[in-house]
Amino acid sequence: MATYNKRGYKPKTKQEKEHNIEEGSTTAEVFNTLDETASKTEAFVEKNQKYIFIIIGVVALVVLGSLGYKEFIAKPKQTNAMNDMFQAQKYFNDAVNGTAKDSLYNLALTGGEGKFGMLDIIEEYKGTPSANLASYYAGTAYLRLKDYKNAIEHLSNFKSDDEILAPLAKGNIGDAFLQLNQPEDALGYYEEAAEMRDNEYTTPMYLFKAGAIALDLGDADKALKYFERIQDDYANSTEASKVEVFIGKAQVLASK
Repeated sequence: MATYNKRGYKPKTKQEKEHNIEEGSTTAEVFNTLDETASKTEAFVEKNQKYIFIIIGVVALVVLGSLGYKEFIAKPKQTNAMNDMFQAQKYFNDAVNGTAKDSLYNLALTGGEGKFGMLDIIEEYKGTPSANLASYYAGTAYLRLKDYKNAIEHLSNFKSDDEILAPLAKGNIGDAFLQLNQPEDALGYYEEAAEMRDNEYTTPMYLFKAGAIALDLGDADKALKYFERIQDDYANSTEASKVEVFIGKAQVLASK
């Protein structure tokens, strides 16, 4: 059981006196050690203060430099990129929704009316979100223009966590490989696009494309798995309305 001494208590026995002496000695030793450590630290700081101040200064410069870069360089650069990209985006959207598509896709790529095209944005504003997005636009434009190698190059440079654009970029690469008569590569990208996100638009679309290619390549079991997943998990999708016929084909081939 723990005990304590009342205030003003005086030791009576020899043992108590010795205990107090030892306790006082230990306490003194602790304080001496702390004083000694503090003195050594003080001496170290005094001896190396020049280098310590340099290190602190460097760290401060890095932090302030990073903040300054973001505030005074990166943000204005991104704003300029967005402004310069506006006309190229308009050409691209007009190509998607209108006629004379090839000429509009070319304008989206190289610019017009004295304005930047997507290729200019990629070159002039490297490292910005706008340059990254321009890689998607450029790759998709090249795909529509049947320049499949350039399409693959630019779409491969596009990085995104977006729910729709991320799988679309992968799927477009698959489309380009399919047009280059490389169905195995196309299948890999369709599978990747299907698994990147789970939504009612891109997931069933790329499951269907993957199933169709797998069927053509003679892998009926894989094709059946993709088609049945569309039927079970994405019954309201456009692909679900036509998948039953493909399920039948895959079942026939898988049973052989």
